[in-house]
Amino acid sequence: QVQLVESGGGSVQAGGSLGLSCAASGGTFSSSAMGWFRQAPGKEREFVAAINWSGGNTYYAESVKGRFTISRDNAKNTVYLQLNSLKPEDTAVYSCAAKRVPYIGGSTTTSEYAYWGQGTQVTVSS
Repeated sequence: QVQLVESGGGSVQAGGSLGLSCAASGGTFSSSAMGWFRQAPGKEREFVAAINWSGGNTYYAESVKGRFTISRDNAKNTVYLQLNSLKPEDTAVYSCAAKRVPYIGGSTTTSEYAYWGQGTQVTVSS
């Protein structure tokens, strides 16, 4: 069973930056594509970014492209999400997720991911 634990959330003013981490254990991290999703109050969970097993292929939601960066360190079993130029509409609980396969594929729907972390809160004030 794969366990995912996020960290790094917090409160920041608009225009600021945060770095999120997701530590994986209990599985073969280097064989899994990873993703980040977020859920704002009263809204459905939405896709943010995905990365393939090697880190050589990434994909972003249009709303975060150019502002957020996903990366991974397979030696540390950790995936990261760097959030820059934050906006109040980025406020949400951010969760990482793991696929059972190495490749991104579609990777924008929650059903494609087998394992989920509990999430970390990001709050952006104007």
